[in-house]
Amino acid sequence: MSANSSAIRAEARRRRTFAVISHPDAGKSTLTEALALHARVIHEAGAVHGKAGRQGVTSDWMAMERQRGISVTSAALQFEYRDVVLNLLDTPGHADFSEDTYRVLSAVDCAVMLLDAAKGLEPQTLKLFDVCRHRELPVITFINKWDRPGREALDLLDEIEQRLGIVPTPVTWPVGIAGHFEGLVDRRDADRVIRFTRTAGGATTAGEQRMAITEPLKLEMSGLGQAAEELELLEQIGADHDGETFLAGASTPVFFGAAVSNIGVRLLLDAVIDLAPAPSERLTTDGEAIPLDGGFSGLVFKVQANMDPAHRDRIAFVRVCSGIFERGMTLTHVATGRPFATKYAHSMFGRERTSVERAYPGDVVGLVNAGALHPGDTLTEGERFTFPPMPVFAPEHFATVRATDPSRAKQFRRGIAQLEAEGVVQVLTSDRRGGQSPVLGAVGPMQFEVALHRLQHEFNAPAVLDTLPYRLARRTDRAGEEWLSQTRGVEVLTRARDGELLALFTDDYRLGSISRERPEVKLESLVAQVA
Repeated sequence: MSANSSAIRAEARRRRTFAVISHPDAGKSTLTEALALHARVIHEAGAVHGKAGRQGVTSDWMAMERQRGISVTSAALQFEYRDVVLNLLDTPGHADFSEDTYRVLSAVDCAVMLLDAAKGLEPQTLKLFDVCRHRELPVITFINKWDRPGREALDLLDEIEQRLGIVPTPVTWPVGIAGHFEGLVDRRDADRVIRFTRTAGGATTAGEQRMAITEPLKLEMSGLGQAAEELELLEQIGADHDGETFLAGASTPVFFGAAVSNIGVRLLLDAVIDLAPAPSERLTTDGEAIPLDGGFSGLVFKVQANMDPAHRDRIAFVRVCSGIFERGMTLTHVATGRPFATKYAHSMFGRERTSVERAYPGDVVGLVNAGALHPGDTLTEGERFTFPPMPVFAPEHFATVRATDPSRAKQFRRGIAQLEAEGVVQVLTSDRRGGQSPVLGAVGPMQFEVALHRLQHEFNAPAVLDTLPYRLARRTDRAGEEWLSQTRGVEVLTRARDGELLALFTDDYRLGSISRERPEVKLESLVAQVA
């Protein structure tokens, strides 16, 4: 093995690339920030009293996110802790932005699944876990908000096992019921309890004190007796962490805490380093394994424009899959076969950026002014191959969009093209409607809000939406278009990103009647590709 090959593999072993996934309002962005706080890369938390009093968490860079206290786009944060480089991808929790989250999951090696102690597994969490299972991603579970009233810990473990078909193996265990959080027991040091000293509003890390469990302490901490009984039960059923089953996706190590108070977060951060896998070889579309120490290859998993008002540019987020990335190298954009220069490359921390000279497998690099790149594209240094494609979801909401000021038509067209390139919405066109009022397709209506907000604030092209009655889309062909275009309650449009013809229907009844009347017409389901 060459010295260069050894260096690449050594650096890859130092990387942990992971995403945080959850249902909306489980505390995902708060946890993301708490992890950065414990790694000492920020000095004070912005999420000090939940959504209402939030100053704006580090990963929420869009003005709309800071105003409404929600995450509607993914963000990359890179920082070091314990001599390990962490690439943390914060994902949007809202179901309307599932497509963005699914793309992020194609770029990580592990996921932290965040659960609300009171609500347990929720619909969006279940969907995202299914994607993790499909991608064979190991999952670490963090049960959040234990400082508020909630369910019993054993009940939550039962739900994880029954509904996900995965064995929960608690690494930490709460002392005190949800809402009366007295401390944590680390099962690897079960003769001690960790007590926490909270700081004002959780703005800084909570103090920790490990104390031997003594009889006087049991009298002082009322929850220690019940915790001891529950820990004994876990011991009897063998609910112990096993690295092999965890990496195989058959078990999930479980941690308890309260992210808004920074309690239990350090233990989770240590677990990401100690338990989560380092980058490994990735398979191409043809099933070939690309060695870590081979030539450079990278997967574009996200494209975002105008992240910072001071930098009106377009950034492509690239996961380094193999080899070494060096700023200034010329790569091949496999989709077009054209060379791609990397003169401007950044390491990201939310919307903050610093130039990066070199990156290794697992790292996320932001390539600036990447107008030719789209989510799912592959970049290589030499050999041409592609990584599996990104998911494309079937839109369920449709609306026409038009600029309110005709003099801003040029900015409007540029903004629509940018939103389509990023995958914020699907843009559908037809000769009948023309380019002045394209149709936007979305998985959820909040995507429309983001589109209008960005058109106005980033492109200075205020616009309005007119909702359409369609709720279903099916793929068709030219022959189908000719017949369907003359049928009441149906409209055929062209999807800008790939030229596919989509037939839009108002409801299942209309689709079913047409399918029965004209079975020869091509009407294929649009199924999200998650492989």
